[in-house]
Amino acid sequence: QVQLVESGGGLVQPGGSLRLSCAASGSGFSIYTMSWYRQAPGKERELVAFITRDSKINYAASVKGRFAISRDNHKNTVYLQMNNLKPEDTAVYYCRSATSTVVYWGQGTQVTVSS
Repeated sequence: QVQLVESGGGLVQPGGSLRLSCAASGSGFSIYTMSWYRQAPGKERELVAFITRDSKINYAASVKGRFAISRDNHKNTVYLQMNNLKPEDTAVYYCRSATSTVVYWGQGTQVTVSS
């Protein structure tokens, strides 16, 4: 079983920055596509960004130019750098690992953007 543990969430003012981390336990991290999703109250969970095993990256239009996803295979960790945060970024952020057959989710970390 893969265990994913997110950290780095918190309360920030609009325009501020946070960096989320997702640490994976178990073997196989280097072959997983790693993603960040988020879910705001009353909304469906949405894809924020993903990065493949060969570092191909895609972002949701709403975060393009503000967020950056990266991975460190040696540390079995994926990151989400979030800049110029807006109130609409407020959500629980979830880390996901995926192969073509198996998906694992972290427990989530709360990000609140408010003045």
